[in-house]
Amino acid sequence: MGLTDTDFAASTAPRDVVRRQYLASAAGDLAALRVTLAPDVEWTEMAGFPLAGTYRTPEGVTANVMERLGADWTDWTAHDDTYVVDGENVVVLARYTATNQATGKPIDVRVAHHFTVRGGLIVRFEQFVDTAKVREAMA
Repeated sequence: MGLTDTDFAASTAPRDVVRRQYLASAAGDLAALRVTLAPDVEWTEMAGFPLAGTYRTPEGVTANVMERLGADWTDWTAHDDTYVVDGENVVVLARYTATNQATGKPIDVRVAHHFTVRGGLIVRFEQFVDTAKVREAMA
């Protein structure tokens, strides 16, 4: 017996919160994505990644990460496929696909994301990705 759509939308289980974040991101629904983030979220893009740094607040994350990715890449998508959950920690193995708008070069690169979820909200995110592959598509 699985969750109904209503149950999933209201679930505070860490895996469900993170999954809603991926679904909102894939749909380009930044308002729905912000709802998954804590007011004091710390969102860290890996050193060497074009948007490297730590961003805070839901608005800061969407403006400095998602909106910038959308401006620089066509069809930027994080395809989540494997979830490993340990209490409030959720590690997701995924794949980024997109085409760089300046060069026309595509990417298809594996990534790992570590989320910390408390009280039904993402409080921390850390990205792990082969930044050289992303930069190759930008050159």
